[in-house]
Formats: sequence, C-alpha cells, structure tokens
Amino acid sequence: MSRQGWFEPSRPIRVEGGLRVRSRRGSIGERWWSRRFIDILEGVCDAGRLGRGRSYARSGQVLDLEIGPGLVTARVQGSRRTPYRVRVEIEAYDAGRWRELAGALAAQAVHRAKLLAGEMPPEIEDVFDGRGLPLFPDRYGLEMDCSCPDWGFPCKHLSAVLYVLAERFDDDPFLVLAWRGIARDALLDALRETAGGTSGGDGPARPGLFDVADEPFADRLADFYRPGASPARLRDRMALPDTPSDLLLRVLDAPPVKARHIPLLDLLRPAYRNLARDDES
Repeated sequence: MSRQGWFEPSRPIRVEGGLRVRSRRGSIGERWWSRRFIDILEGVCDAGRLGRGRSYARSGQVLDLEIGPGLVTARVQGSRRTPYRVRVEIEAYDAGRWRELAGALAAQAVHRAKLLAGEMPPEIEDVFDGRGLPLFPDRYGLEMDCSCPDWGFPCKHLSAVLYVLAERFDDDPFLVLAWRGIARDALLDALRETAGGTSGGDGPARPGLFDVADEPFADRLADFYRPGASPARLRDRMALPDTPSDLLLRVLDAPPVKARHIPLLDLLRPAYRNLARDDES
C-alpha cells in the first residue's frame, strides 16, 4: 500500500457460477430505467473504479445479490480468500407514501394500464418527483459500504454490484419499485383497487369520464339521448400519449381458449396491430 492509502492493483480470485452481466463491452443497461440508474452512478462515482467494477461484473466476481426494501446486499470475490460484503441503501417509502403514489399513478389511466401490463412508462418519474419522492436516488440518497480495505469510494466491488443491479433492473423494472419499498404484486393490487379518478391524496377525487348519475328512466324522458359526459370533459382526454396497439390484451387476463392449439391472444395481437396501422394510414 502506498503512503496515500491507495492499494496496489491485484488480481481477483476467479470464481465459477458468479453473476455475470450480459454486456461484454461498452455501456451496461438497455432499458431507460436501468440507463437512468447508471447515468446517475457514472455522474457521481470515480471513473477508474467504475471501469474496474465493470470488469468485475463481466467476469462474474459478484457471487450473489439480494434486493429488499431500501437495501441491496451482495458478496464480491476479490483478491483475498474471504469475499467482501457490500451494502447499498436508499430510503424505502412507507405504506402511507405508497398509498399516495399508487393513487397518483392510478389517476393517470395510461400509466396505470402500462404498469398493469408490466411496463415502466418514462413519465412515472414525474409522478414521483411531483410528490417530492424521487424514484431514483441521487448522490445524497445512496448509502454504500464495502468490507474491503480500499479507502476509495466507491470501490470496484461496490461498482461491480451496482452494474449487476442495473441489469437486474433491465430484466424486471418492478425491482426499482421493490427497492423503494413496495413489491410488484402489492403495487398492482393497489392499482387495480384504486379508482382511475382518485387524486392521490392531494384533494377531492376528480369525477371519472363515465361517472353519470343513475336516475329513474321516467325522469329522463325529455333528455334521455343527451350525453352524460360533456364535450369539454371528453376533449380534456383526447391528447393521450402513444400506447401499444395490443395494450388491452396485455392488461386483461388471458382466456383459456385456443384455436388449432394456438392461444387466442396470439391470434388477436396481429389483428390489433393491423387495425392500428389502418387507423394511421
């Protein structure tokens, strides 16, 4: 070790069966949410240690990784016989905050539908930021620790874990939310149970598009054919973001129906896509 406290480079002990990232060169992270996480790390962490961390992540030096509310733990094999223990902590939001967030997400019909379909819409960050609850941690929201003797921060072991974590996010965006304190099934159940017109805790609920008072038929003979929703309310909902043509098929439970041994949904998806193309032409 030099007088400045830096450790001389050493070769890690090679291991079999470690967690290897798929990326063999260049950047790590394919989806927008994993890239967002990596961009934050690369903006605040030492570039040299991040580079060595990528090498560790690609060679399988991360032995295991566990994600829980507010905490990621992992073991990384370095040059010593005993693997180093790594902890990465962020704030996990409590049940009250998640009720507020679930209500806000459910109030946005497209966000709600995409989440129920297993997608992570980029606009979800705005929903979190609008309530002062960031989805991704910044440099001040990350608490990281490694049992290695390297005084640099973050060390290559921590960096390797962060890159493996980013690829885990690639595979399952709901792990980002699980790290913040809510499991996938709990969030989806909350979205299904929350009415689309709720306000998310910021005031009275807005009326839904099809909220029409139930009145006796005899009292409505004169204006029976008048629309229950005003044109102004309909216009407010015209400018919606682009959505996949088969989004409805993704949200609904698949019926146990097959035609010539082919699941019904597999037959319907091409038809939905063709109808969408016809609308665009």
